Amino acid sequence: MFKSKAKQPRPKPIIEGQESVWSYPRPPAVEQTSKLIQVFFADTLIAETRSAWRVLETSHPPVYYLPRHDLNMTYLHPINAASGCEWKGSAQYFDLRVGEQHSPQAVWTYPQPTDHFNLIKNHFAFYAQRVDRCFIDGELVQPQPGSFYGGWITQEIVGPFKGSPGSFGW
Repeated sequence: MFKSKAKQPRPKPIIEGQESVWSYPRPPAVEQTSKLIQVFFADTLIAETRSAWRVLETSHPPVYYLPRHDLNMTYLHPINAASGCEWKGSAQYFDLRVGEQHSPQAVWTYPQPTDHFNLIKNHFAFYAQRVDRCFIDGELVQPQPGSFYGGWITQEIVGPFKGSPGSFGW
């Protein structure tokens, strides 16, 4: 079995009102949130909800899954791209298109998630780095480092985060 030589990071200290991604479980947990989640692309509100699910996985900022009925599906276009997650199953991807603006593989969903993740069925996640901006309760989200990961970082989330240079073996 491959054993990584990457040094495990030291979690940053937290203050009241913060949570460390190093306290998130593996396999990931699914938690509902009533915070206002908004996604904008090409100066257009693509999604807005207070009924999202957060997926919390060790070393990753939360990934937010928004219900289909709170998205403007007009702008999402399914593509022939998929990936697999050891926990959630097979993901399907969507491009975003608003007028002449296009963001490839900006959105994904798990049409048939594993039993443990059935709560996110018919819910969609957005890569913060592939849209103009995302907000959680009015706070501008920072994207998780790296091009593969879809976590959203706010002031209440403390790392270090998977996806940063040197984190492959964590």
